[in-house]
Amino acid sequence: QVQLVESGGGFVQTGGSLRLSCAVSGRSIFNINTMGWYRQAPGKQRELVAAITSGGGSTNYADSVKGRFTISKDIAKNTMYLQMNSLKPEDTADYYCNAHAPRWAGGYDYWGQGTQVTVSS
Repeated sequence: QVQLVESGGGFVQTGGSLRLSCAVSGRSIFNINTMGWYRQAPGKQRELVAAITSGGGSTNYADSVKGRFTISKDIAKNTMYLQMNSLKPEDTADYYCNAHAPRWAGGYDYWGQGTQVTVSS
């Protein structure tokens, strides 16, 4: 069983920065097919913010965060990060860590409990 624990959320002013962490237990982050950060704002659907694959660690980002957010992982610490710079009020949301693999790669989908990010204008 994989467990994901997010931390690092908080309150920040427009233009500020935060770094979210997702600590992984139960499986080496090196072997997780895809890890991602999602967010859900009040009254909106959950959306993908950024994702990173295993092995070479290719990344992809939502258009709304490109150039401002960076996803990364530390194999030794078994932790994934989301560095968020130049934050905007529209980035306010609950942020969730996800570990996913399609059926051909084991078939799993795990979520953390979420961490809240509030950006004031």
